[in-house]
Amino acid sequence: MNGKTGRENDLRDEIIRFTAESAANRFPDSDCRYFDKPLVGFAAASDPLFESYRKIIGPHHQTPRELLERAFPGKRYVTGTVVCWILPISEAARESNRKESLWPSREWAFTRTHGEAFNNDLRRHLTDFLLVKGHQAVAPLLAEGWQTVETAEGLSSTWSERHAAFAAGLGTFSLNRGFISERGIAHRCGSVITDLIIPPSPRRYQHFAENCLFCRNGSCGACNSRCPVGAITRFGHDKERCRVYGYETVVREVGERYGVATPGCGLCQTGVPCETGIPE
Repeated sequence: MNGKTGRENDLRDEIIRFTAESAANRFPDSDCRYFDKPLVGFAAASDPLFESYRKIIGPHHQTPRELLERAFPGKRYVTGTVVCWILPISEAARESNRKESLWPSREWAFTRTHGEAFNNDLRRHLTDFLLVKGHQAVAPLLAEGWQTVETAEGLSSTWSERHAAFAAGLGTFSLNRGFISERGIAHRCGSVITDLIIPPSPRRYQHFAENCLFCRNGSCGACNSRCPVGAITRFGHDKERCRVYGYETVVREVGERYGVATPGCGLCQTGVPCETGIPE
């Protein structure tokens, strides 16, 4: 990789190429993709924001440098780069889920289960891509030691892909605790940390929930009425009620019928003004 701009372009192009060409990014017996062209952003591994996440999320949340040093014992890292991406969910899955009001559609469930398996493929591929070029790299969600953690607010984990994407200038949070990017809220996130230094992407927002209409001026709240169990109100998102519905009730009701382990829900991410972009 030659030059900082060249490195940035090489990584962005590789993420886009792999997403476009991978057979794993396809519905069964179809050429339709789970995900459209990704958005890619970069954050400095030494960005103070990652240290602040230990207070915002909890002391269990790891920093990029901690993850690199755990993956490569005996080395010390002053900085590096967190490479982040947004995988926008395709129109086929979004349209089908938009029509639902209680359970996720089959297409959405396939995207949640098999699409996230592709996201893991992308994490592994980008890690290998960097290692082959002589750089250290680790995917936090696939790293040894990654785990979920019970907190007073509900289930958390030792690395947040959404918070990494926020640091990398890819978007902001929302009333339903989703993440609104330029391509909207219906997506999956991913990241890889590397010792390769790339200029960070600018954060063009001032508030952590600036892209959400309700948080910006109180004029929306469409996600409230889309939630079948009332987990979203004007006061925020009930993380535990959402988790029980999405990971227990929905799995019990449609998991076997759809033939997937993790159907998800996503009703509050479809049929809302922020589904495909930043609402005005």
